[in-house]
Amino acid sequence: MGVIWRVIYLLLGLMEGSMGMSTPYGLLLDNPADDEQGSEDLPEIGTWGQKEDAADVKFGEALTYDQNQEIQLLVEKFSDIFSDRPGDTNLVEHRIDLTSDVPVRQTPYAVPFALRSSLRKELQQMEDLGIIRKSNSPYASPVVVVKKKDGSNRICIDFRRLNSITVTDPQPVPSPAESFLGVSEDKYFSKLDLTKGYHQIRVRPSDVHKTAFVTMGQHYEFLRMSFGMVNSGMTMTRAVRRLLEGMDNVVDYIDDLLVHTKTWEEHLQVLEELFKRLKAANLVARPTKCELGATQVDFLGHCLGRGTVGLQDCNVEKVKDAPRPTTKKEIRSFLGLVGYYQPFIPNFAAIAAPLSDLTRKGQPIKIVWGEPQERAYATLKKAVISKPILVLPDVNKEFVLRTDASDIGLGATLLQNRDGHIFPVAYASRKLLDREKKYSVMERECLGIVWGIKKFALYLYGKQFTLQTDHRPLEFLKISKFDNPRIMRWVLSMQSFVFRVEHIKGKDNVGADFLSRVPV
Repeated sequence: MGVIWRVIYLLLGLMEGSMGMSTPYGLLLDNPADDEQGSEDLPEIGTWGQKEDAADVKFGEALTYDQNQEIQLLVEKFSDIFSDRPGDTNLVEHRIDLTSDVPVRQTPYAVPFALRSSLRKELQQMEDLGIIRKSNSPYASPVVVVKKKDGSNRICIDFRRLNSITVTDPQPVPSPAESFLGVSEDKYFSKLDLTKGYHQIRVRPSDVHKTAFVTMGQHYEFLRMSFGMVNSGMTMTRAVRRLLEGMDNVVDYIDDLLVHTKTWEEHLQVLEELFKRLKAANLVARPTKCELGATQVDFLGHCLGRGTVGLQDCNVEKVKDAPRPTTKKEIRSFLGLVGYYQPFIPNFAAIAAPLSDLTRKGQPIKIVWGEPQERAYATLKKAVISKPILVLPDVNKEFVLRTDASDIGLGATLLQNRDGHIFPVAYASRKLLDREKKYSVMERECLGIVWGIKKFALYLYGKQFTLQTDHRPLEFLKISKFDNPRIMRWVLSMQSFVFRVEHIKGKDNVGADFLSRVPV
């Protein structure tokens, strides 16, 4: 499922107020990105008949003839797990615990006449497949039509009212950064995307009536989990983690799976075990979204392979084609689009400051666009279009952290030594708060270190690393007693981290320094 679509519908699930545009026919949502990665969990009108099978699975272009034969035989052996029609697993059930017993009931949104026939057919197909059934529940959420740029339509349910009284599931959803750990030395990759993943999970019988929705005079309820409910992603994550329990060399992000190994023999073994588990759990993967045995693969909007991580071409094109924003909402959308690649962009926070400042409370909805905003907009687009590349983190090698602080922001660069050369793993930056701008130089430098260590704690905690700074007094960070209580408090907060401090010349600390003080 496309990352940008997840963000859009997470917002739809949590935000108050309407999205999209009001029309004489009710609420019609436009998909501004038209994400090619899709949103298979959102039913696209007219797509329930099976059109894909194992023959549509893609294989790595760099495979030898023998490797290609081996992996094709494996796919044929487990051909029933490749389909564009959802499975029906009993790994978990989706629960909907509410803080109120008062049913949520809303008036249905009007549906454009041109869509009504296809929508009725869509609902009938979902009913035939056991995804939904007729309902007499006191609950009723309205249907939203999502219009794509190619003219096709998707449907989802506006569960915002239900979500507002739903007890949040604490199941953590992994971050992309976690997904990329431990893959730096691997040579073979396979990715699988579960078909309409959410619809493969049953709703707990006692909660089915809470999922009820209304449209065109009809009343239905979900027997399978629906997209748009606040805890759907957490339930999906729990199911996949139960599926993968005890398996190595497989990472998951909601309904996306990535197999990564150093050798071809190991890759086939891991894939076979994964296929066995999918079959036993009655889960299926979308054939056209699967790519097996590749040496380079697009995963979570990034391009992985050969020890590096870069930007996915289709998302670079979206940034390239993004129009100049004219309102606060459009600025937020643009910053959200480029912000996904913040780890690749040195000085992101400082560069983006003229734009993010326009989104503050009290700023006019119709923005005032000046030379600083134009420079920030052009610089961010150029940074993404240039397709920067980072080395993948190798958790078995020592990390180097460089930090710096200026009078406007903090910057940090995480690096590793590869073959005698230092390469960046990730960048981070943020603006200083108004109160922090009043700190002394030493306080700001120390704040930069504390913030940088916490920012990259995922990589640094429990392992020795080198902290490089161009501020000499901080060389004694671990052994000195500071009279400044603020600095002393920060120093004590870093006791659980194991590192040695090295001084470097300011001219060598170019990454972190640039992050903290870009002239915009």
